[in-house]
Amino acid sequence: MTKENELVEQIIDRYDADTGMLIPIMQDLQADCGYLTQEHLRCLANRLDVPMSRIYAVATFYSSFRLSPKGQHDVTLCMGTVCYLKGAPKISEAISREFQVEPGSTTRDRLFTLQAVNCVGACALAPVMIVDGKYYDGATPDSALEILHELSPAEEAAETAAKEAKS
Repeated sequence: MTKENELVEQIIDRYDADTGMLIPIMQDLQADCGYLTQEHLRCLANRLDVPMSRIYAVATFYSSFRLSPKGQHDVTLCMGTVCYLKGAPKISEAISREFQVEPGSTTRDRLFTLQAVNCVGACALAPVMIVDGKYYDGATPDSALEILHELSPAEEAAETAAKEAKS
């Protein structure tokens, strides 16, 4: 038994292998591992004697579950009606093109996870982008890219080098 499967077994045992506790089991597993791997899902299906299709349906239905690793920075883009009308799709396209990431995915370097959501409840600030919990109002494609580039390691290294050269 792999270490990964042992963890799944321990979590299932906490809930006495009760299939009615599938969501809390999955939440605990994700809390411990950061995301749900295919191996986790298979192990859950086998141990709980639940069809893999049901496990996968739960994992994909709830937006709180991740099937891939999360990036170092969370980028949330509001696609609510007001944000949408004020240019959120163009911001999403710019981010997707620049960082080769689609909404709901993580960049290959695991630096950013981009999430498009229906509404963040900040319509007066539209369009809104949230990065690591910080709200950026009146975002544009250019300002969004500038914010994200400031978080990339190459940009951070360049800023540090520039500061050191000045001193």
